[in-house]
Amino acid sequence: MSNSIHALSTVGSGSYAVDDVHFLLQPLEIEVTDVAEKERLIQSKTRHYSEMISQENAPTDVHQALYERALSQNGARMAADVQALAMALDQACDGPTIALVSFVRAGLPLGVLLRRALVQMGRETSHYGISIIRDRGIDNVALDAIIALHGAENIVFVDGWTGKGAISGEIKRSLKGDSRFPPEPRLVVLADPCGRAWLAASAEDWVIPSGILGATVSGLVSRSIWPANGGLHGCVVYNHLHEHDVTRPFIEQIEAERQKLGAVTPATPWSEAQKLQLQGAADDVVQQLAKRFGITNLNRVKPGIAEATRAVLRRVPDHVLVRDRTDHDVQLLMHLAEKAGIAIEEVGAELGPYRAVTIIRSVS
Repeated sequence: MSNSIHALSTVGSGSYAVDDVHFLLQPLEIEVTDVAEKERLIQSKTRHYSEMISQENAPTDVHQALYERALSQNGARMAADVQALAMALDQACDGPTIALVSFVRAGLPLGVLLRRALVQMGRETSHYGISIIRDRGIDNVALDAIIALHGAENIVFVDGWTGKGAISGEIKRSLKGDSRFPPEPRLVVLADPCGRAWLAASAEDWVIPSGILGATVSGLVSRSIWPANGGLHGCVVYNHLHEHDVTRPFIEQIEAERQKLGAVTPATPWSEAQKLQLQGAADDVVQQLAKRFGITNLNRVKPGIAEATRAVLRRVPDHVLVRDRTDHDVQLLMHLAEKAGIAIEEVGAELGPYRAVTIIRSVS
């Protein structure tokens, strides 16, 4: 397969505008796996999570209404955070061009918004959506194609948030020994309560509006899928969700908020002391919860509002823990948990930097 991006057979830009992103993902057709069966296969190590996918349904009216509420409450914050990150990237990237490489799916909305902000600042910026899979690494076919076109020095990786740092660890493992990249890969996120990103807008665990929907706010693509026959990692295009798609309206609303902003201070990377403090606090919570629930595989602990919410939608949860039941940022998570009959416990400061954690049930 040629290293030229244009020679790769991909899903294009999904339901995003063509200039907003180019997905380096091959379209796949895959039989859906029931959520309970998928959980059994994952935990018994019979199959890797990236080889299966469950049916993704349209959000219910309540889910959609809670998304709209999150957008109205936190849209202006997200716009300011995008601007702060873009200003920092403009300062940090010296070369003529910047290549934003967003991880599908959570990184996509942020990557699109960062590209628009950087272009407005006069920076020539390209944006790609690629796959990274826990335990299997980054899609090297996609990454090599981007490097062939743009070089590696101004590649910036983009994700929506970090929960406990699994993806930042995966980037480091994938790029270890590759002298084209710095030892600390440039990973940019909105929220980094565990202190594992190179650059974050804040360490606060807050409800990022795009983090509580799936395909319908991320270009109508599924999460990425391991390719059985090699080549680019793949995805499913969810055309059946077309009438529920808010991908472009979401971008336009945050963009409109960003255009109204006054002065914004650029984001700054964590100091070594901040990083160690954040990492220590987050690790302590995960370890304490693992001990309390008798968990040996830490992948069953899903900390942070976005990860906790996704786990309720896509996995088989046992418990949902929240810092404060009245917190408006955890209302969707609590609604989904109640609907699924999952126990919800208010534990206050026990969650440390997190406002919510979902514990996955042991089914093996």
